[in-house]
Amino acid sequence: MVLFLVLAPLLLPVLYFIVRPRPVKIPIKDRHVFITGGSSGIGLALAHQAASEGARVSLLARSLDKLQQAKQSIRHSSRVEASIFAADVRDFDAVQHAVNDAGPIDVLVVNQGIFLPGELERQGLDEIRFMIDVNLMGSFNVIKAALPLMKNRNHRRPASIAGQPQSLSCHPRGVGIYGYTAYSASKSGLRGLAEALQQEVIADNIHVSLIFPPDTDTPGLEEELKMRPEISNIIASTSGLMKADQVAKKTLDGIKSGSFSIPFDFIGHLISIGTAGLSPQRSFLMAFVEVVSAGMTRLAALCFQWSWYRSIEKMARTKEYFA
Repeated sequence: MVLFLVLAPLLLPVLYFIVRPRPVKIPIKDRHVFITGGSSGIGLALAHQAASEGARVSLLARSLDKLQQAKQSIRHSSRVEASIFAADVRDFDAVQHAVNDAGPIDVLVVNQGIFLPGELERQGLDEIRFMIDVNLMGSFNVIKAALPLMKNRNHRRPASIAGQPQSLSCHPRGVGIYGYTAYSASKSGLRGLAEALQQEVIADNIHVSLIFPPDTDTPGLEEELKMRPEISNIIASTSGLMKADQVAKKTLDGIKSGSFSIPFDFIGHLISIGTAGLSPQRSFLMAFVEVVSAGMTRLAALCFQWSWYRSIEKMARTKEYFA
């Protein structure tokens, strides 16, 4: 407390002047929101939320049948006629064709993601390549296809690229955990993409966000739980479970405020602060929290690691688990 009182009057004025990029407000009403992986789960919940706030919504996913069902549900709930595009994010030409047909984009939500849980030794290279191609290369494809149109839109107005590591756990946000080796690698790559991209597009008034949802009650989570190693379940239990519509509401609020990092719960905030590194920070107050709490968040991280490794050591004593 004493340290806080001493640092506050010294640090706050400095942070007020050095924190970049500056705060921004990104409206959603009457804007075009383009969402990949938008036919179910968090993506569909985001589409409903954006439509309810008056946005024009476009959805991209692989399954045309699921997209048509999503379109009907949005029409029923919000009286908004969503545009749908069936394409695989691994196919750049198909993605570019869909983006061009959709028209100028104001808010791009890169939401697609695939998770095949398992230890690296037991996974095939095809599974690993599939996750990296969808989660990381797919994001490059979508952003590269949309970026020229976002830069060249007729009216210079704030826009947002929201690159979303669609985590079914809050932990793989640059933090590797058991059973998430390939998935964590693919999602951690999005952080480097986002940090560098924000510098490249800030002069065009485009603002990048990273969205870090915890385990979310979606069809994807149901499938994941069927395959996830027991140790991964133990570690993931340190985070709570959220509904997709709760995640969508907080996500859209974060995008509207131009936040680079959008955590959702207490543990998420701890990890976000602890892994801030060279990430952009718009709020000088949050920058102050990151500076003064860096030591404590590292201590908290070590406590989590202690707990996780204890679980692994306990499981290792049961030799048949690793057989």
